[in-house]
Amino acid sequence: MIFAVILAGGTGSRMGVSDTPKQFLEIKGKPILNHTIEKFLPNPRFEKIIVLSPKKWVHHTKEIIKKYTGTTDRITVIEGGATRNETIMNAIAYIDREYTLDDDTIIVTHDSVRPFLTHRIIEENIEAAIRDGACDTVIPATDTIVESEGVVITAIPDRRRMYQGQTPQSFKAKLLHETYMSLSDDEKEILTDAAKILVLKGKKVSLVRGETFNIKITYPYDLKIARSLLEEEIND
Repeated sequence: MIFAVILAGGTGSRMGVSDTPKQFLEIKGKPILNHTIEKFLPNPRFEKIIVLSPKKWVHHTKEIIKKYTGTTDRITVIEGGATRNETIMNAIAYIDREYTLDDDTIIVTHDSVRPFLTHRIIEENIEAAIRDGACDTVIPATDTIVESEGVVITAIPDRRRMYQGQTPQSFKAKLLHETYMSLSDDEKEILTDAAKILVLKGKKVSLVRGETFNIKITYPYDLKIARSLLEEEIND
């Protein structure tokens, strides 16, 4: 079975909004989260769309889904964890509890504040996860990447080998869970995303081509871009 796992645990700190998580901010009449969910709903391959929210926002999340997207048994909202990867583990635990986890269970994990992913990206993530066990959505780096351990440059990697990570990141859920549980506490401390769980243990993570417009809405400027992109979608 295949599951969408939408990570809605972020806050509005970098957006300059202290009391409202950014996924609940509205663009074009509905919360960002709803725009994201609605990119997954038309795909019949998903058994369930699992939305993970901070504990105190679970009820609110359920309410805005009901109000703006509608009532459907294909969406469930559960509590996330203290970190991104603990949140994903909560989703895997839910799947195991409700459906039973097996070697072929696939999860497509996605940021709730990336509402512009495409059907192609979703489908290629599913196929890559089935084929390779794990994949990451990326775009080639267009700027020179500078590495520094302080205030001076320590390295300038070859840009032709550099990519910018996006989401979805998709996995065979059992593989991801077992690898995560094998990590030491020190290894868990340096995790930046779920793909790194497998990279740390030398496991294969393939690449799926993303899109430059598959942006993550993090800063106030991103909201302006998102409104413009959504206007183009509506006009098209």
